[in-house]
Amino acid sequence: MGWFTIRRIGQALVTVAVVTIVTFGLLHLLPGGPARAILGARATALQIQEFNRTNGFDQPLPVQYIRYISQVVHGNLGFSYKLNQSVVSLLAERLPKTLLLTALSLLVAVLIGVPVGIVQAVRRNGFADHVFTGAAFVLYGTPVFLLGLVLVAIFGVYAQFFPAQAPQTGNVLSLLENWRVLVLPVFTLAGVTLATFTRYSRSSAIDVLGQDYIRTARAKGAPTLRIITRHVLRNACLPIVTMLGLYLPALFGGALVVEYLYNFPGMGLLLWNAAQTRDYPVLLGVTLVVSLATVIGSLVVDLAYFGLDPRIRLRAGE
Repeated sequence: MGWFTIRRIGQALVTVAVVTIVTFGLLHLLPGGPARAILGARATALQIQEFNRTNGFDQPLPVQYIRYISQVVHGNLGFSYKLNQSVVSLLAERLPKTLLLTALSLLVAVLIGVPVGIVQAVRRNGFADHVFTGAAFVLYGTPVFLLGLVLVAIFGVYAQFFPAQAPQTGNVLSLLENWRVLVLPVFTLAGVTLATFTRYSRSSAIDVLGQDYIRTARAKGAPTLRIITRHVLRNACLPIVTMLGLYLPALFGGALVVEYLYNFPGMGLLLWNAAQTRDYPVLLGVTLVVSLATVIGSLVVDLAYFGLDPRIRLRAGE
């Protein structure tokens, strides 16, 4: 696993470097420069000059980039002049809530989607397969905001089973204690991902069921349940591991819509409000953190896939 891990970590570091360069470039491509964009159109020339001198924007670009990297490494992602608060403190308040929302959504999608997909493969072309396939296509073709509005109308307004809006105060523990406020946002965000996991697990399970070792196990008289749990489930889940890494950006993007829809106080709502108020330090800080989280998530998934699939170890020569 050594060389494979070293190569993947090296690729991840290169990707992180590119992300920092792009984020740094976006900062300097803001209309009128960073000072004018942050201070506003009414800022005087003297105020802009002082702002540039204080923040080092009057230095050459290579020097500014090195300073930017140093600040990022030390946890300084800028200051929100709109909210009068550092970007790091804002992320520290909002990021755990978004992670909770995305983690629960991913857990729901996997726990429901993978077993349903395997049941479809075992009962291929049966009644259950057709029903679940139709439901998956409906979910896959439904926009996140529309699915959320439907769930709010049915379960939040008409039936009043669950709150239609999340509380604006409290931390992650308070959200877990008041779990009913998480039901609608979690299932809204899990909808499209659930449909995708169902289709992928069904296709993968059908492929596994046609392998020689499955026929050998059946010829030996192994029970169907044992074949599914010991052979089909593990091998059919390998593509799902890859999907977990690929769907991290999509989950964060969906979280933005879901958090705005339910007024959920996470990073997506913070990003939306920052875009409305042109709070550029917050926008760039959130972009950098989401990009880094995506790179790290992809790295973890690749290493997990390496451990689960012996064929990759053979190709890597380890």
